Amino acid sequence: METFPRSLRWYTAGISALAAAAVAVLGWRAHSLALEATLVFGALAVVTAQRHVKLSSQVNVSPGFMVAMAAIVAAARGSLLGAVLVGALTNLRFDQFKRGSRGWMAFNVASAAIAFLAAAAAYAAWPIGVSERMPVALVAVVPAALAYLATIWTILVLSYVVEGVHSWRESLAELLPAGAEVLPFAVIGFLLGRLYLDIGPAAALLIIAPMMIAREMFASYIRVKESHDETVQLLIRALEQKDPYTAGHAERVAVYAGYIAEELDFMPARAERLRFAALMHDIGKLVVPNQLLNKPGKLTEDEFLRVRIHERVSVQMLSQIDFLRPIAGHGQSDAMKFDPDDPDHPIEPYIIMVADAYDAMTSTRSYRKALPQEVAFQELRDKSGTQFHPDCAEALIRAIEKRHEVHGAGHEADLHFENAPEMGLGSAGLGDLEAPKPSVDATAESGQA
Repeated sequence: METFPRSLRWYTAGISALAAAAVAVLGWRAHSLALEATLVFGALAVVTAQRHVKLSSQVNVSPGFMVAMAAIVAAARGSLLGAVLVGALTNLRFDQFKRGSRGWMAFNVASAAIAFLAAAAAYAAWPIGVSERMPVALVAVVPAALAYLATIWTILVLSYVVEGVHSWRESLAELLPAGAEVLPFAVIGFLLGRLYLDIGPAAALLIIAPMMIAREMFASYIRVKESHDETVQLLIRALEQKDPYTAGHAERVAVYAGYIAEELDFMPARAERLRFAALMHDIGKLVVPNQLLNKPGKLTEDEFLRVRIHERVSVQMLSQIDFLRPIAGHGQSDAMKFDPDDPDHPIEPYIIMVADAYDAMTSTRSYRKALPQEVAFQELRDKSGTQFHPDCAEALIRAIEKRHEVHGAGHEADLHFENAPEMGLGSAGLGDLEAPKPSVDATAESGQA
């Protein structure tokens, strides 16, 4: 557990005071604590809180989340206070008692209490007749889970803004995919709560076993996912050691491809495969000599053929790694152009092509300084329907404008070729075999990287 940052002390004090005030008001107004359900699920919450799983850099989940959702079903009708207390206990982790980490305990317990209060209130607001009839009652868990997510995300996003680590957009972008993975836990918790209502405290014995099994299965999934990410990052680091520009280019292409995937409503699993393909699209450049990668002038025919080897090598490398094999064909960044007569062609290569060309145009290469963003946008639009897939080109432009991002000349975060000329031979990629010219116009800048 990392040391609690000083910048979050006042923020944590604020949400802790809010949580304490909510508990006090609920305790003063409560007619019944639903004591039996609170004790049963409170004990389960403390036990399961120690078995958390890291869902992302900002989110941890544990079987305790299912316990809290079960407590909402079992106790919320009798008392919101019981559901809130159980929810708070789901974040009472023993590893946070050590010096330097106690602030996290206060932050996590308070944020959980507030978030589960929102969830319990959303569930209690449903008509009793609806929330007690199965399977119609399953509908009631949806607003409860959404209320929890909206509240906890608001608290987390504000905390990252206060801490100055991420912008609210960056924080929210990382949190949103976790929502789809949290909802199934809410449904399981709901069903376990219904089981408790049917058979009483004895349900605790039936609850804990499937809950821990579900936790272990999910933890195994997360470990596999992390190993995939580590494999990709290892390859990216190897590429970075060879050529820092190409490694940074691959990461930016992955970001832009993600923008397009979001605009085209890709499902999370498909978007993740696209991200891997974008990161790996240039991995074959590990076998290309640096003097060719960063040659300031145009390539000779022999040099051009040597550079093109990287596309075949990329496919071969990805094909040798089990989880990357399905996207091996999407990792190519060759001179392929959009074919409007082939409606069955997968869109992923076209997405990477657009993201690749945009970053190539808006970053400084060895042979040419970065172009202004408006020139890159215009080039994407001018070549839509011929070189670029029109939906992909417009999706990228729309996503960048929506985020108010500016790239290109004067806006580069990393500059690897400070002495590059304003204009140069070749394309926005590694260079092509065009006839010698004093300079190239913007239309030559949209070749593939």
